[in-house]
Amino acid sequence: MITRIPAASLTAAALSLMFLGNPASAQQATQEKPTQGQQPESNSAAAAVSDQKIEAFAVAYQQVDKIRQEYSAKIGATSDPTAKQQLQTEASKQMVQAVQTSPGISVDEYRTILAAAQKDPVLVKKVQDKLQKSAPAQQ
Repeated sequence: MITRIPAASLTAAALSLMFLGNPASAQQATQEKPTQGQQPESNSAAAAVSDQKIEAFAVAYQQVDKIRQEYSAKIGATSDPTAKQQLQTEASKQMVQAVQTSPGISVDEYRTILAAAQKDPVLVKKVQDKLQKSAPAQQ
């Protein structure tokens, strides 16, 4: 049962997609830290994302998280660094493909919503609500 989205899961999903899409931007994104004077605009991201996009994001997120969990176990069971890298690359490709085949959302939209959710607790709550509504069907 999915009840909450752990921040670590959001981060893992975001980083996985970013690394495949553009390694340079992934490096930049992982290095970006809020600096003094930067205050997130809490309600702006949630208000800017439509309910349809949140629904599409939730469907895609469930697929991405399933792949992440599957490959996390495989990567954890592998001691060879080269094999780990290959598994990470394969996982990233499958995650991107899962988003691409999800109706109503593009990889860029997914990344945008994921990044916004990491800064906006209101948006995270909306996504959690969508995930909880769809969770009983997966139990």
